[in-house]
Amino acid sequence: MNYVSHPLIRPQSIEERRYQLSIALRALDANTMVVLPTGLGKTAVALIVAASRLHSHPGRVLVLAPTKPLVEQHLRFFKQFLLSRDGSTPEESDFVMFTGDTPPEERTRAWEACRVCFATPQVIKNDCLAGRYGLADVVLLVVDECHRAVGNYAYVFLAGHYCAAAREPLLLAMTASPGGDQAKVQEVCNNLHIEAVETRVETDEDVHPYIHERDIQYVDVYLPEELQAALVVLRGLVESRLARLAKLNFRVPKPDKLSMKALNALNAQIQQRIRSRDPSAFIAASLHAECMKLRHAISLVETQGSEALKLYLARLGAEGASSAGSKASKRLVADPAYQSLVEAAAGWKEELHPKTSIVRELVRAQLAAHPDSRIIVFATYRDTVQTLVDALTAGGIACERFVGQASRDAERGLSQKEQIASLARFREGEFRCLVATSVGEEGLDVPSTDMVIFYEAVPSEIRSIQRKGRTGRSGSGTIVVLVTKGTSDETFRYVSQTRERAMVTGIRSMSTAPASAPTPSVPAAARQTDFLAFAPAGPAITVDDRETSSRVAGRLHELGASITLERLEFGDYAIGDRILVERKTVQDFMNTLVERDLFGQIRAMADAVPRPVLIIEGEDDLYAVRNIHPNAVRGTLAAITVDMGVALMRTRDADDTAEVLYVLAQREGSERGERKVHPKKSYRSVREEQEYALAAFPNIGLKSARLLLEHFGSLKAIIDAEPEELASVHGIGEKTARAIWDLARRPYR
Repeated sequence: MNYVSHPLIRPQSIEERRYQLSIALRALDANTMVVLPTGLGKTAVALIVAASRLHSHPGRVLVLAPTKPLVEQHLRFFKQFLLSRDGSTPEESDFVMFTGDTPPEERTRAWEACRVCFATPQVIKNDCLAGRYGLADVVLLVVDECHRAVGNYAYVFLAGHYCAAAREPLLLAMTASPGGDQAKVQEVCNNLHIEAVETRVETDEDVHPYIHERDIQYVDVYLPEELQAALVVLRGLVESRLARLAKLNFRVPKPDKLSMKALNALNAQIQQRIRSRDPSAFIAASLHAECMKLRHAISLVETQGSEALKLYLARLGAEGASSAGSKASKRLVADPAYQSLVEAAAGWKEELHPKTSIVRELVRAQLAAHPDSRIIVFATYRDTVQTLVDALTAGGIACERFVGQASRDAERGLSQKEQIASLARFREGEFRCLVATSVGEEGLDVPSTDMVIFYEAVPSEIRSIQRKGRTGRSGSGTIVVLVTKGTSDETFRYVSQTRERAMVTGIRSMSTAPASAPTPSVPAAARQTDFLAFAPAGPAITVDDRETSSRVAGRLHELGASITLERLEFGDYAIGDRILVERKTVQDFMNTLVERDLFGQIRAMADAVPRPVLIIEGEDDLYAVRNIHPNAVRGTLAAITVDMGVALMRTRDADDTAEVLYVLAQREGSERGERKVHPKKSYRSVREEQEYALAAFPNIGLKSARLLLEHFGSLKAIIDAEPEELASVHGIGEKTARAIWDLARRPYR
């Protein structure tokens, strides 16, 4: 076996593969997207390119991956094979991993010392927005699972910022499955400034010697009578809802053609009629919501099983019984046909769907024939994952569930630390079967997985390819797909196969005709060698750290604003000490009005500063997004603006919001106009007059004024107090206390 020979790669460690070297050489010439099936060594290509850039260019490499387990995986790989410039083992500080758990100050110090940084993209985006360090000396940016670079995902911002800020930028994007939609793939290329596409498939001449046989089996499954009867009830419920919609003059799909595409088309009709102020459209929207719930129930019966259906029916029942439940849920659970289904389901004492027992027998047979095997079972829903874990455990098979971080109801998710630990135990053979949701599809480093079982077929070509890629990486493997006959399983099986073929064809055509790199849409003022070398040119804006995932923060950065990230008690953006801005989309504004305490939220912000601002973002009709009388909406707007004194602004989109914030910050930071602390008001209570009078003192806002008045009881007592007494009040520092004392005693000249 031949090995890669490079001054910065550990000798006799990386197998020399012609296709990897060819791809790496191409990637050194231009921003490149690499599309390689899982198991063919995308990370090895990244290592070769990184070693070459570090050898020829002074600077550092930044490797991005969407999840902490993937980041940790890349860190382990690079640590194992990358050497220092002098050929020695690197220092521990040469490699650093950043995730949301790493404190900002520690990240800043570690960045200055490292040669290779491994991170999740949101962390790097936040640090760039806050100006903690720059990307000027990054000589290679590696973007793993690059198909995520769409919309407002952090990859999009970072690619644009890197290409504008780096002295010698080079970007390497990697994925096993960019998708079959050519428009989406082109969007990814544009967002990442890709100039060339390098792809290989398993049949390519230079790849074929490294491909291990993968046996794909499709197992037909038939529904038992009890579940067939449940389907009859659910389809009858769907038919009655569609019939009512048809009577309201909507074009409805046939009950047996109730796909998401058809439901989305129906919803588009409903929204059009809502915008036209058609009262029947609001009834239709509720019926549409019932259809969505029933379609999900049908999918559970067909592809998941009786236990998943029972849990869903229980959740629907709880929602329907709740005072906060939707009209759709209340009407559905009151339907006699639905109630008969709930009664029938209560009598099911065990899982009825044959898939569960088939999975158990497949796993048992594999382990009996090959006791050292590792098996991954993929299921879409957590309820099914837990059912499978229970069934396998009851059968004496050691297994663990692998799910995402979010917790729901009484079910707790897995933290990223727990995910990494679980993968480590699986890799070491502490248990032989991992039962995973989609979180396990992307980038799991489990080389010796011998069998992958799809509990259900998936329509997404990306997910299908990623699932299949979990086996056959370093030896032959088996893929088993369970398909319930006459259901969406069969449809999804063929949809996925068609999309996989389309993806390969599309990527082939892109690799033969490379895309030209788009010009980064970054203002010229931002294109500087190192923005940290200059004083901030733009106005200062404090952004709540929960807002960085929005497009607004990225656009503010492009405009040149000086951004500070912190957790704000009130509002989403703070400008100086006088302005707080709450940003809500049209949908969020109406949802908060109906479902949460909008007035309490806005009032708290209005009480905190003299100049509160509410921005409602989006061009949707404020009166049409929820079934609320227009006068109720008008009354809400009047209360916010007149009663609470909040300035109300409408913006088109996130970019428009950012530009409004930028102008507000410019005006607040300039000397233009007289800066009046106290807005005009026709009437104030004595309490308000006292608060506003004290708020005129230096560095005293309304919040501090209230704290002082509550402590001392009167303005005179505050004026007469010594600095030490003033500073004893929580939130009043020595500097502020001295300023109050000094101003109260300074002669007027």
